[in-house]
Amino acid sequence: MPAYDSNVLTTSLEADASAFEQATGWAVKPEGACQGDVCVSLPSEARVDGGRLRLDVVAERLGAPLVHDDERQMWSLGPATVSGRALATAEAPELELPDLDGNVFKLSSLRGKKVLLIAWASW
Repeated sequence: MPAYDSNVLTTSLEADASAFEQATGWAVKPEGACQGDVCVSLPSEARVDGGRLRLDVVAERLGAPLVHDDERQMWSLGPATVSGRALATAEAPELELPDLDGNVFKLSSLRGKKVLLIAWASW
């Protein structure tokens, strides 16, 4: 199954079902939104006239983040978390590692602050 990790930008909360599928990889079928072996049922209010979808309803069912920029009148739909390919929250689990002096550093000591984690591996 191809990976669809990019956000979808739109000026409307409604989208054509075929455009939604092309942008996200989620095919809209009678049983719901499907990607590979995963299908998520969609409530009737997710579908509007003319084969269009209400992105706010679909995003909620797929666990996809949906944000709105009032100034630019733009919406951004992020990747679904149903498939496990994206984080459900921006809250990191507890992490304890030794610092350069060998003292234990707890990530939770920074709770409430913005933190950028950078990971590197040689393989």
